[in-house]
Amino acid sequence: MTEPGHWQDPAAGAPLAQPHYAQAPLPQVQGPGPGSALSYRPDYWAHPAPVQTKRKPRGTGVKVTNIILLSVLILVTLVTLAFFAISIGANVFLICGALALIPLVICIAALMWIDRWEPEPLAALILGFCWGAGMAVVTTLVVGSWVQPLLMSPNPAADADMVGAVIQAPLVEEFCKGAGLLLLFFLRRRTFDGPIDGVVYAGMIAAGFAFTENILYFGQALSEADGAVGGLASIFILRGLMSPFAHVMFTAMLGVCVGYAARNGGTLMVLGAWVVGLVPAMLLHGLWNGSAFLGGNFIIVYVVLQVPLFILSIVGIVLLRRSEAKLTRRRLSDYVPSGWFTQQEVPMLATGAGRRRALTWARTFAAAPIMKEFIRLATRLAFTRQRLLVDARGASKGSRTRFAANQELELGLLNRSTAVRSELLGRHSQAVWQAQNLASQQMQAQQMQAQHFQSQHQPWQQP
Repeated sequence: MTEPGHWQDPAAGAPLAQPHYAQAPLPQVQGPGPGSALSYRPDYWAHPAPVQTKRKPRGTGVKVTNIILLSVLILVTLVTLAFFAISIGANVFLICGALALIPLVICIAALMWIDRWEPEPLAALILGFCWGAGMAVVTTLVVGSWVQPLLMSPNPAADADMVGAVIQAPLVEEFCKGAGLLLLFFLRRRTFDGPIDGVVYAGMIAAGFAFTENILYFGQALSEADGAVGGLASIFILRGLMSPFAHVMFTAMLGVCVGYAARNGGTLMVLGAWVVGLVPAMLLHGLWNGSAFLGGNFIIVYVVLQVPLFILSIVGIVLLRRSEAKLTRRRLSDYVPSGWFTQQEVPMLATGAGRRRALTWARTFAAAPIMKEFIRLATRLAFTRQRLLVDARGASKGSRTRFAANQELELGLLNRSTAVRSELLGRHSQAVWQAQNLASQQMQAQQMQAQHFQSQHQPWQQP
């Protein structure tokens, strides 16, 4: 479509082919596709929106589990931060916490930008952050105390600080952060749709971990300098300004691998991808920590190695976002022959420029929230269909179960999208009707004023 709002009916005689699945598809549409015969006639808008099929509530146990787990992780995070506040002193904790908020805000803002195409549930993002800021920190401290002696036992004369930073920290920290990502996959499998989701979830976990870790490093620097700000300033510049995305970038490598497996395979593929993804995450982490032991050569390594890696990460994120847009367009196009979406709606919903024009158009009659919901539903529908196509190829019982559940979800999303479209265009039709009535009333008022003026200024005639 060229401009939002120019919906047109499919061409006469267009095939009403259904999406191709390995099992029974959606019910065959008789006549024009649902929601495709759009017009501005009053009798069309009197037509009721499609009614969703009644079904038994599902997933209650999962919701309760999510709520309980989220509450526990929030509590663990608060207790962890309180323990560190007591350890380093309340005043020092407040100062260091305020400084740690700066890189945290930078990371979260970047992750929200990455997540704009298909935003993840807020509860899942909070859960990921709390896992990183609380549970991952606690488990790292506990597990790290066991791993350090094991790593030092073959060579007791080795530099303990270097072994801890270059080997122990990458192994333990990435494993503990990665466990949270795996947990999120199983809890939020329906909304874990691809590499970008993996990056966002992994990034939130890493941002939470870095927030707590920064408080500890800042507090240690302030304590070692006996309250002088010189040491604190240097480590803040290094960790807070020069490398705010360090942890996010490490764990994001794992997120990409898990997200790719979640889009293209089942549970076994995800578990394998999780193991494989830990390798680049640990290597990047060890490389970054090792550069701190180079002394005066640190800046050279930072410019020559770390900066290009960061630039490559940005390029990778941009390419992944474009891939998501292309996937959305392909999957929504599958619904055009059956009439669920028109050919003009697909680029409107599956391109950044189309979405911006659509929202601008919707704001002209105060319907931007409805358009946002239409875009959200269409995007989720596209990723749901992608999971259907993947599960249709599987022969396991788990694949068949997921296929049936996602097929039910697909039909619900299609009906909701049609209902939201009807409401959106109904609002537009109402706005057009009101504008036409207002213009008509203004025209009548002007005509009456003109007639009154003429009657008042007619030349006097002798009777």
